[in-house]
Amino acid sequence: MAETCLNIGLVAHDAMKATLLDWVTRNKSILEKHRFCATGTTWKVLTDIHRDMKIERLKSGPMGGDQQLGARICEGKLDVLIFFQDPMTAQPHDVDVKALVRMSTLYDIPLACNPATADLIITNPAFAHPAR
Repeated sequence: MAETCLNIGLVAHDAMKATLLDWVTRNKSILEKHRFCATGTTWKVLTDIHRDMKIERLKSGPMGGDQQLGARICEGKLDVLIFFQDPMTAQPHDVDVKALVRMSTLYDIPLACNPATADLIITNPAFAHPAR
């Protein structure tokens, strides 16, 4: 069965950016065949280390990046969302975060809010061979 390239959104709150970077680094061989987009600062953190990964840059989350991801979900242009959230810090754009989680739920998009869930998503056989 041929592997399918998925569209994956990458986002992390400030306190979780290092965790996302570590997760991407640890799983790069699994991830490298897929397409990515990331919100502003998350994009910078990832591309500073992984210059060879092609990651489309979206706006910063509070400046519209979360809405850009939500729009892609609505349009069927995002297959997986990896969004490492900081549960201990209030976010000034919490309404945007909630809307993005809501869209992921509404459109049945796999959503990982922590490394354990992200690991389960990418090690599931459906990740390598999604039904489209």
